[in-house]
Amino acid sequence: MHWANVPLLAVMAMSGLQILVAYPMMGPQGEPYSWYPVQGTPPPAWARLGAWLAGARHWHFAFAWFFVLNGLVYVAYLLGSGEWRRRLFLPRRDARNALHMAAYYLRLRKEAPPQDPYNGLQRFAYTGVLALAFVEVLSGLTLYKPVQLHGLTWLFGGYDPARAVHLLVLALLALFTVGHVVLVLLHPRALAEMVTGGKRHE
Repeated sequence: MHWANVPLLAVMAMSGLQILVAYPMMGPQGEPYSWYPVQGTPPPAWARLGAWLAGARHWHFAFAWFFVLNGLVYVAYLLGSGEWRRRLFLPRRDARNALHMAAYYLRLRKEAPPQDPYNGLQRFAYTGVLALAFVEVLSGLTLYKPVQLHGLTWLFGGYDPARAVHLLVLALLALFTVGHVVLVLLHPRALAEMVTGGKRHE
């Protein structure tokens, strides 16, 4: 489930960029958002999948449901097995450890804080990315059915804000995924444990 998200996200990102080509602007027509730096500039062809709007939508929705199913199975596993206690960020337990680990990475602290088997910063990152994925799915549903899911559309402030949120969260998920893969390549011994789950800690 962990590594299935990499190809799923890649396909959704590339097909989503192809969908963006249909209107490569952020904001309502005639009132584009001033903060978006590449208004009207379509994503490069090598980063897109689907060839045209309808094709991209087919790819995007098909893999989005696989992504949702994978996430639901993972959350069910966390809750059913009790693994959420080890893996999710609990501020009372993990906040200080996360700050100490950040200080260690910034060379402000000589020794790394204890981890069992995850440190507070890892738990914060993994919990944060789960929250981002949830927002991505909700904003995607808003774009898919803005009228039928009008309550969700209202929650995001309308169709155009939901579209901006969807793209922004995609960028954050992409950064997290690339960073994750790079760290694995730098520590290849950890790859097997990431796939198998590693040794079970009682």
